[in-house]
Amino acid sequence: MNRIAQRLAALKEQQAAAFIPFITGGDPDLSGSEDIAVTLAEQGADIIEYGVPYSDPVGDGIVIQEASLRALAQGVTLRKILASVERIRKRSDVPLMLFSYLNPILSYGVERFARDAAAAGADGVLCVDLPPDDAEDYRNALKANNLESIFLAAPTSTDARLQFIGSATGSFVYYISRLGVTGEQAALSTGLAAAVARVREQCGKPVAVGFGISTPEQAHEVAGAAEGVVVGSAIVRLIAQKAGAPDMLRTVAEFARHLAEAIKKGNI
Repeated sequence: MNRIAQRLAALKEQQAAAFIPFITGGDPDLSGSEDIAVTLAEQGADIIEYGVPYSDPVGDGIVIQEASLRALAQGVTLRKILASVERIRKRSDVPLMLFSYLNPILSYGVERFARDAAAAGADGVLCVDLPPDDAEDYRNALKANNLESIFLAAPTSTDARLQFIGSATGSFVYYISRLGVTGEQAALSTGLAAAVARVREQCGKPVAVGFGISTPEQAHEVAGAAEGVVVGSAIVRLIAQKAGAPDMLRTVAEFARHLAEAIKKGNI
Protein backbone atom coordinates (compact mmCIF):
# COMPACT_ATOMS: atom_id res chain seq x y z
CA MET A 1 0.00 0.00 0.00
CA ASN A 2 1.57 3.29 -1.07
CA ARG A 3 1.10 6.76 0.42
CA ILE A 4 -2.05 7.57 -1.58
CA ALA A 5 -3.83 4.41 -0.48
CA GLN A 6 -2.64 4.85 3.10
CA ARG A 7 -3.88 8.42 3.26
CA LEU A 8 -7.30 7.58 1.82
CA ALA A 9 -7.65 4.69 4.27
CA ALA A 10 -6.83 6.98 7.19
CA LEU A 11 -9.34 9.59 6.01
CA LYS A 12 -12.02 6.91 5.65
CA GLU A 13 -11.51 6.04 9.31
CA GLN A 14 -11.93 9.73 10.15
CA GLN A 15 -14.96 10.05 7.85
CA ALA A 16 -13.22 12.96 6.16
CA ALA A 17 -12.60 13.89 2.55
CA ALA A 18 -9.17 14.43 1.02
CA PHE A 19 -7.95 17.89 0.06
CA ILE A 20 -6.18 17.45 -3.29
CA PRO A 21 -4.62 20.66 -4.63
CA PHE A 22 -3.11 20.86 -8.11
CA ILE A 23 -0.10 22.97 -9.09
CA THR A 24 1.93 23.13 -12.26
CA GLY A 25 5.53 22.05 -11.74
CA GLY A 26 7.86 24.86 -12.76
CA ASP A 27 5.42 27.72 -12.25
CA PRO A 28 6.64 30.21 -11.17
CA ASP A 29 9.83 28.11 -11.26
CA LEU A 30 10.85 24.69 -9.96
CA SER A 31 12.18 25.98 -6.66
CA GLY A 32 8.99 27.96 -6.13
CA SER A 33 6.83 24.96 -7.02
CA GLU A 34 8.67 22.86 -4.47
CA ASP A 35 8.17 25.47 -1.77
CA ILE A 36 4.47 25.68 -2.68
CA ALA A 37 4.07 21.90 -2.55
CA VAL A 38 5.62 21.73 0.91
CA THR A 39 3.49 24.68 2.04
CA LEU A 40 0.31 23.00 0.76
CA ALA A 41 1.21 19.86 2.71
CA GLU A 42 1.78 21.92 5.84
CA GLN A 43 -1.64 23.54 5.42
CA GLY A 44 -3.54 20.27 5.19
CA ALA A 45 -3.18 18.89 1.66
CA ASP A 46 -3.70 15.14 1.68
CA ILE A 47 -2.52 14.40 -1.88
CA ILE A 48 -0.81 16.86 -4.22
CA GLU A 49 -1.27 16.73 -7.98
CA TYR A 50 2.03 17.89 -9.48
CA GLY A 51 1.45 18.93 -13.07
CA VAL A 52 3.91 18.09 -15.83
CA PRO A 53 3.90 21.11 -18.17
CA TYR A 54 2.80 20.29 -21.71
CA SER A 55 2.54 22.40 -24.85
CA ASP A 56 -0.97 21.26 -25.81
CA PRO A 57 -2.96 20.65 -22.60
CA VAL A 58 -6.32 20.23 -24.32
CA GLY A 59 -8.15 19.29 -21.11
CA ASP A 60 -7.11 22.44 -19.28
CA GLY A 61 -8.51 25.94 -19.28
CA ILE A 62 -6.56 29.13 -19.87
CA VAL A 63 -5.19 29.45 -16.31
CA ILE A 64 -3.41 26.09 -16.34
CA GLN A 65 -2.51 26.40 -20.03
CA GLU A 66 -0.65 29.62 -19.30
CA ALA A 67 1.07 28.07 -16.28
CA SER A 68 2.32 25.23 -18.50
CA LEU A 69 3.61 27.69 -21.07
CA ARG A 70 5.46 29.68 -18.41
CA ALA A 71 7.12 26.50 -17.14
CA LEU A 72 8.02 25.30 -20.62
CA ALA A 73 9.55 28.71 -21.43
CA GLN A 74 11.98 28.06 -18.56
CA GLY A 75 12.97 24.71 -20.03
CA VAL A 76 11.04 22.53 -17.57
CA THR A 77 10.86 18.93 -18.82
CA LEU A 78 9.52 15.67 -17.44
CA ARG A 79 13.05 14.75 -16.37
CA LYS A 80 13.29 18.01 -14.40
CA ILE A 81 9.85 17.40 -12.87
CA LEU A 82 11.02 14.03 -11.56
CA ALA A 83 14.10 15.66 -10.06
CA SER A 84 11.79 18.22 -8.49
CA VAL A 85 9.63 15.45 -7.00
CA GLU A 86 12.77 13.96 -5.47
CA ARG A 87 13.58 17.28 -3.80
CA ILE A 88 10.01 17.62 -2.48
CA ARG A 89 10.16 14.11 -1.11
CA LYS A 90 13.21 15.02 0.95
CA ARG A 91 11.16 17.73 2.62
CA SER A 92 7.71 16.15 2.95
CA ASP A 93 5.94 12.78 3.13
CA VAL A 94 2.80 14.15 1.44
CA PRO A 95 1.44 11.77 -1.23
CA LEU A 96 2.43 13.05 -4.67
CA MET A 97 0.53 12.27 -7.86
CA LEU A 98 1.98 13.29 -11.20
CA PHE A 99 -0.55 14.87 -13.56
CA SER A 100 0.55 14.46 -17.16
CA TYR A 101 -0.51 14.05 -20.74
CA LEU A 102 0.58 10.93 -22.58
CA ASN A 103 3.08 12.43 -25.02
CA PRO A 104 5.76 13.35 -22.44
CA ILE A 105 5.50 9.87 -20.92
CA LEU A 106 5.81 8.13 -24.29
CA SER A 107 8.75 10.32 -25.23
CA TYR A 108 10.46 9.46 -21.95
CA GLY A 109 9.62 5.76 -22.25
CA VAL A 110 6.81 4.20 -20.22
CA GLU A 111 8.87 1.66 -18.28
CA ARG A 112 11.70 4.10 -17.62
CA PHE A 113 9.18 6.74 -16.57
CA ALA A 114 7.52 4.38 -14.08
CA ARG A 115 10.87 3.32 -12.64
CA ASP A 116 12.23 6.85 -12.36
CA ALA A 117 8.97 8.31 -11.00
CA ALA A 118 8.90 5.72 -8.23
CA ALA A 119 12.58 6.26 -7.46
CA ALA A 120 11.97 10.01 -7.20
CA GLY A 121 9.22 9.45 -4.65
CA ALA A 122 6.01 9.79 -6.66
CA ASP A 123 3.02 7.73 -5.54
CA GLY A 124 0.76 7.74 -8.57
CA VAL A 125 0.04 9.15 -12.00
CA LEU A 126 -3.03 10.64 -13.62
CA CYS A 127 -2.47 10.57 -17.38
CA VAL A 128 -5.26 12.82 -18.60
CA ASP A 129 -5.58 11.70 -22.21
CA LEU A 130 -4.93 7.97 -21.77
CA PRO A 131 -8.14 5.90 -21.60
CA PRO A 132 -7.93 2.71 -19.57
CA ASP A 133 -8.77 0.70 -22.69
CA ASP A 134 -5.34 1.50 -24.13
CA ALA A 135 -3.38 1.47 -20.89
CA GLU A 136 -2.45 -2.14 -20.19
CA ASP A 137 1.31 -1.73 -20.66
CA TYR A 138 1.26 1.61 -18.84
CA ARG A 139 -0.72 0.17 -15.92
CA ASN A 140 1.55 -2.85 -15.68
CA ALA A 141 4.64 -0.63 -15.62
CA LEU A 142 3.21 1.55 -12.88
CA LYS A 143 2.00 -1.42 -10.85
CA ALA A 144 5.44 -3.03 -11.03
CA ASN A 145 6.81 0.09 -9.35
CA ASN A 146 4.05 0.47 -6.73
CA LEU A 147 2.55 3.51 -8.45
CA GLU A 148 -1.18 4.18 -8.56
CA SER A 149 -2.82 4.50 -12.00
CA ILE A 150 -5.66 6.98 -11.65
CA PHE A 151 -8.31 7.32 -14.36
CA LEU A 152 -11.06 9.80 -15.13
CA ALA A 153 -14.83 9.41 -15.18
CA ALA A 154 -17.23 11.95 -16.70
CA PRO A 155 -20.92 12.87 -16.46
CA THR A 156 -21.41 11.12 -19.81
CA SER A 157 -19.88 7.81 -18.66
CA THR A 158 -22.35 4.93 -18.86
CA ASP A 159 -22.77 2.45 -16.03
CA ALA A 160 -20.82 -0.15 -18.01
CA ARG A 161 -18.06 2.36 -18.66
CA LEU A 162 -17.88 3.32 -14.99
CA GLN A 163 -17.56 -0.32 -14.02
CA PHE A 164 -14.65 -0.70 -16.43
CA ILE A 165 -12.98 2.47 -15.13
CA GLY A 166 -13.41 1.20 -11.59
CA SER A 167 -11.66 -2.05 -12.46
CA ALA A 168 -8.72 -0.16 -13.99
CA THR A 169 -8.17 2.77 -11.63
CA GLY A 170 -6.13 2.70 -8.44
CA SER A 171 -7.32 3.76 -5.00
CA PHE A 172 -9.85 6.26 -6.33
CA VAL A 173 -11.49 7.54 -9.49
CA TYR A 174 -11.22 11.19 -10.53
CA TYR A 175 -14.68 12.44 -11.48
CA ILE A 176 -14.90 15.41 -13.82
CA SER A 177 -17.83 17.34 -12.38
CA ARG A 178 -18.72 18.98 -15.70
CA LEU A 179 -17.89 18.70 -19.37
CA GLY A 180 -15.30 20.99 -20.92
CA VAL A 181 -11.92 22.09 -19.63
CA THR A 182 -10.57 22.95 -16.20
CA GLY A 183 -11.35 26.35 -14.76
CA GLU A 184 -13.11 28.15 -11.95
CA GLN A 185 -16.89 28.45 -11.95
CA ALA A 186 -19.41 30.46 -9.98
CA ALA A 187 -21.55 27.48 -8.99
CA LEU A 188 -21.24 23.72 -8.84
CA SER A 189 -23.07 21.41 -11.22
CA THR A 190 -26.62 20.64 -10.15
CA GLY A 191 -27.20 17.09 -9.01
CA LEU A 192 -23.54 16.62 -8.11
CA ALA A 193 -24.21 14.52 -5.01
CA ALA A 194 -26.38 12.08 -6.94
CA ALA A 195 -23.82 11.90 -9.74
CA VAL A 196 -21.01 11.15 -7.30
CA ALA A 197 -23.10 8.45 -5.60
CA ARG A 198 -23.69 6.80 -8.98
CA VAL A 199 -19.98 6.90 -9.88
CA ARG A 200 -19.05 5.42 -6.50
CA GLU A 201 -21.62 2.64 -6.81
CA GLN A 202 -20.65 1.67 -10.34
CA CYS A 203 -16.88 2.04 -9.93
CA GLY A 204 -16.70 0.51 -6.50
CA LYS A 205 -14.01 3.02 -5.57
CA PRO A 206 -13.77 6.30 -3.64
CA VAL A 207 -14.46 9.37 -5.77
CA ALA A 208 -12.46 12.59 -5.99
CA VAL A 209 -14.23 15.47 -7.71
CA GLY A 210 -12.45 18.12 -9.76
CA PHE A 211 -13.03 20.80 -12.43
CA GLY A 212 -14.36 24.15 -11.31
CA ILE A 213 -14.06 24.02 -7.51
CA SER A 214 -12.66 27.39 -6.53
CA THR A 215 -13.92 28.52 -3.11
CA PRO A 216 -13.97 27.07 0.41
CA GLU A 217 -17.77 27.05 0.25
CA GLN A 218 -17.75 24.94 -2.92
CA ALA A 219 -15.06 22.68 -1.48
CA HIS A 220 -17.16 22.12 1.64
CA GLU A 221 -20.20 21.22 -0.46
CA VAL A 222 -18.24 18.69 -2.53
CA ALA A 223 -16.69 17.19 0.61
CA GLY A 224 -20.19 16.34 1.75
CA ALA A 225 -20.60 14.03 -1.23
CA ALA A 226 -17.16 12.81 -2.30
CA GLU A 227 -14.06 11.26 -0.79
CA GLY A 228 -11.76 13.83 -2.39
CA VAL A 229 -11.91 17.47 -3.46
CA VAL A 230 -9.55 18.68 -6.19
CA VAL A 231 -8.77 22.41 -6.44
CA GLY A 232 -6.52 23.48 -9.28
CA SER A 233 -7.18 26.62 -11.31
CA ALA A 234 -7.94 28.81 -8.29
CA ILE A 235 -4.57 27.95 -6.73
CA VAL A 236 -2.67 28.25 -10.01
CA ARG A 237 -4.26 31.65 -10.65
CA LEU A 238 -3.25 32.84 -7.20
CA ILE A 239 0.33 31.69 -7.79
CA ALA A 240 0.42 33.62 -11.08
CA GLN A 241 -0.95 36.75 -9.44
CA LYS A 242 1.59 36.61 -6.63
CA ALA A 243 4.63 35.37 -8.57
CA GLY A 244 7.70 37.30 -7.43
CA ALA A 245 5.91 38.89 -4.49
CA PRO A 246 7.42 38.38 -1.03
CA ASP A 247 4.06 37.26 0.35
CA MET A 248 3.30 34.62 -2.32
CA LEU A 249 3.79 31.62 -0.06
CA ARG A 250 1.88 33.23 2.79
CA THR A 251 -1.03 34.05 0.48
CA VAL A 252 -1.15 30.53 -0.99
CA ALA A 253 -0.88 29.07 2.51
CA GLU A 254 -3.81 31.12 3.78
CA PHE A 255 -6.02 30.10 0.84
CA ALA A 256 -5.03 26.44 1.22
CA ARG A 257 -5.75 26.52 4.94
CA HIS A 258 -9.26 27.86 4.33
CA LEU A 259 -9.87 25.16 1.72
CA ALA A 260 -8.57 22.40 4.00
CA GLU A 261 -10.67 23.59 6.93
CA ALA A 262 -13.79 23.74 4.77
CA ILE A 263 -13.18 20.25 3.39
CA LYS A 264 -12.59 18.71 6.79
CA LYS A 265 -15.93 20.10 7.93
CA GLY A 266 -17.62 18.04 5.20
CA ASN A 267 -19.40 14.82 6.08
CA ILE A 268 -19.14 12.12 3.43
